[in-house]
Amino acid sequence: MYRIGELAKACGVKADTLRFYEKNGLLSPGLRNDSGYRVYGEQDRRRLEFIIRAKSVGFSLADIGELLDLDTNKARVTCQEVKAVADAKLTQVEQKILELSRFRENLKQLSNICCGGPRSAEHCAILETLESGVPSRHEHHDHEHS
Repeated sequence: MYRIGELAKACGVKADTLRFYEKNGLLSPGLRNDSGYRVYGEQDRRRLEFIIRAKSVGFSLADIGELLDLDTNKARVTCQEVKAVADAKLTQVEQKILELSRFRENLKQLSNICCGGPRSAEHCAILETLESGVPSRHEHHDHEHS
């Protein structure tokens, strides 16, 4: 049996994380011993490790809840159902990668239109572009001769 701090330490998380998972229904609240401390067993430890591993590959709390339900009922579910959860997350991750790639390219373009000099940002190409939505048409500031 583990007290909350012991289980948290054994799994490399904080006790608040365990409480958070309990609050979100992923982990059952520990039983209370005679002293009033929450105590957890090996099954709780295995469930917490499952949650931590699922989180580490990008599953959301909702996804993890679904996976835990599938795991609990694995005799009545198919691998196809489990794979569908993983494939849905993979699709989300791939879409996020595309979105982040667009952000990177747009940020590169913004950075490249700015001189980055020490003068006032009154005519900063980045700010002007963000204000107007149109890339700035003026040349880089010449900071050497001012």
